Amino acid sequence: MTSQPATQHATQPAGGPRRRDAERTRAEILAVAQSEFARHGYAGARVDEIAELMRTTKRMIYYYFGSKERLYIAVLEKAYSEVRAVERTVDVEHLAPVEAIRTLAELTFDHHDAHRDFIKLVAIENIHQGEHIRKSEVLANLGAPVLDLISRILEAGRASGDFVTEADAIDVHMMISAFCFFRVANQHTFGALFGRDMAAPEHRERLRRMVGEMTVAYLRGA
Repeated sequence: MTSQPATQHATQPAGGPRRRDAERTRAEILAVAQSEFARHGYAGARVDEIAELMRTTKRMIYYYFGSKERLYIAVLEKAYSEVRAVERTVDVEHLAPVEAIRTLAELTFDHHDAHRDFIKLVAIENIHQGEHIRKSEVLANLGAPVLDLISRILEAGRASGDFVTEADAIDVHMMISAFCFFRVANQHTFGALFGRDMAAPEHRERLRRMVGEMTVAYLRGA
């Protein structure tokens, strides 16, 4: 007898057990898939392996996501949504512009330091020249909130006289992201060439302060 999950889902209350189970299963698949894509890349990761790690079937994964590519895109959407959520915690209304931009830089540092799979996924997607990100409607507009946030900080800083450098939100976002991303993504090659592990605990606080102060100094025209 063939079941009809979509119809059954539609008859459940909004917060019913079936919906919660489906959301939990989907989240668990995404967590395992994120690790596998980060470890093996898009081409190297296999849905069969993800299913085995989940103790489920390939068919179940396709039920929720449709295809390997759509699963990968969902992983990217989740990863980028998490960093955008962190950025939204910056309280622009109650922080002075200098403290606000420093806080944003340090929060970005903390997120990238704690989410190494995110760094790997971004690097992998760049190898694919952004092919999969461009297919996501979710990701198409996900950059707008952080650019709006930075724009508001820059406007407040110019109005107060704290910021004098001509830079737009994309410039500043790139500056912060470049430092935080490089430290994690290039730690192995950098360590091999210069004998310093940038991701080692003893360097963490110094580099965390550095990205904040670097951004502030640039905007102040130092």
